[in-house]
Amino acid sequence: SRHRAMLSRLLQANASSCCRAFAGGNQRVQRMSMHKINRLMCANRGEIAIRVFRAATESGRTSIAVFSEQDRLSLHRFKADEAYLVGEGKAPVAAYLGYEDIVKVAKENGVDAIHPGYGFLSERAEFAQLCADSGIQFVGPSAAVIKQFGDKTAARAVANRVGVPVVPGTENATEDITDVKAFAEEHGFPLILKAAFGGGGRGMRVVRTMAELEPAFKSAVAEATTAFGNGAVFVERFVEKPRHVEVQILADSQGNTVHLFERDCTVQRRHQKVVEIAPAIFCSDDTRNKLCADAIALCKEVNYCNAGTVEFLVDEQGRHYFMEVNPRIQVEHTVTEEVTGIDIVQSQIAIAEGATLKDIGISQDGVKETCVAIQCRVTTEDPSKNFTPDTGRIDAYRSSAGFGIRLDAGSAFSGAVITPYYDSMLCKVTGRGRTYPETIRRVQRALKEFRVRGPKTNIPFLQNLLSHPKFVQGDFATDFIDINREQLLKYSSGRDRGTKMLKYLGHTRVNGAPTPLANSDLPAKEVPAAPAPQNSHPKDGFKQIFDSQGAQGYAKAMREHAGVLLTD
Repeated sequence: SRHRAMLSRLLQANASSCCRAFAGGNQRVQRMSMHKINRLMCANRGEIAIRVFRAATESGRTSIAVFSEQDRLSLHRFKADEAYLVGEGKAPVAAYLGYEDIVKVAKENGVDAIHPGYGFLSERAEFAQLCADSGIQFVGPSAAVIKQFGDKTAARAVANRVGVPVVPGTENATEDITDVKAFAEEHGFPLILKAAFGGGGRGMRVVRTMAELEPAFKSAVAEATTAFGNGAVFVERFVEKPRHVEVQILADSQGNTVHLFERDCTVQRRHQKVVEIAPAIFCSDDTRNKLCADAIALCKEVNYCNAGTVEFLVDEQGRHYFMEVNPRIQVEHTVTEEVTGIDIVQSQIAIAEGATLKDIGISQDGVKETCVAIQCRVTTEDPSKNFTPDTGRIDAYRSSAGFGIRLDAGSAFSGAVITPYYDSMLCKVTGRGRTYPETIRRVQRALKEFRVRGPKTNIPFLQNLLSHPKFVQGDFATDFIDINREQLLKYSSGRDRGTKMLKYLGHTRVNGAPTPLANSDLPAKEVPAAPAPQNSHPKDGFKQIFDSQGAQGYAKAMREHAGVLLTD
């Protein structure tokens, strides 16, 4: 609350009041006034767009959304103060990848800054550069840093330069299978293919034999091209049974850099994170200190500014290896916010405006972990059908609440239509508690309170996961879901008695009792009399015009008709 209050006071202050508050017109304040952000756009959709809009509203800014044609009814459009259509006529994902169109809309509507969220354009250096060239502040690191860390092979070079351990891998990205085969022949299997210009598990494949290599390579390149617009991949030796741990970073334009401690993102499916925990309960103080120190060293080496995440693998012996830097906000930033009390999104905006960490009241000594937090990603996927995304209308939606529970959701409400066009994320459920066991119980309770009728969700799967003895003990690696799959998928589907009863009552109220099931009354035998026609010769209508004048005459008559026309 102290950090949020300081941020709010700082971000709402105008340039003149700032200069009066800091005698002599402090250089940092002058720089901040040059970047004053009044109108903030989020070039994204769903829950992360809503998260950014809430941060804008809390700091007294106008929030601006963009939406595709397929998202015209999505909740993020209506949560913003203003919303504008982008990518008209384009495919659903392409609409959010068209950064020229987004910047054009931003300029036409007086936008001061654009927050990219995660995914889509968040790691596109060209987007950040176009924003800068257009006089729009990009809420994130510079285009040069995004380019350096966005290219995973260039990021590995930075890690080597500052002495951070890395897993053996290719020096350059490639789209040529010959290069990958050469690496496999030299280093052996297993190995892992990774998209060079994106993250989030897209374009990632584990390969264990030479026979698997070529089809996996083609699949990874195709997925990377679709998700990031660039199909280049790089190759690493695959570390068996590691922990996946990442460190949250905040840095300002003056070179001040702090870490907000680490998150454990080990529980994954198909390299997509499912459950995140802060802090990483298995980490010794020595491992934690090394991870955080290496994360800061990497960011300082490239003059990183804004929020970012440095990801590592930690093997069974406690050795850590650099994976990548995500130069953006992460899906799982919520657990760090709950543990530290620091609003990362508002901090991003303040830093983009020119504030230093000192200005917003953040110092390394002041960053404390006060609790344990766990986030579960509730998705509209059917675990019983290999987690196939499910779509359709949400007939009923009742979410959780209560002490220590935080919900970050997109279009999660009764009547919302889940489309097949985008990620299946429905809601992020984050719980906090004094201890790891207490937090598990709190999130379990929250998931138990959910009622989602319509599309299938992974809630029963998450409940099994949280109650699994290995998870409760903290004894798991990245293969946890794979090796316990059968047990995690053992659950009974809900009977949905409430929705069925409401539908029955509504049907009965409108159409009468569905005899003979509801009672013993036989159907009526009376034949209802048809009403006598009022005019034995109805007027000619559009059907007759079509018959006599054809399609051209039919269209002409419709255009000339002054009233409203209805059709079934």
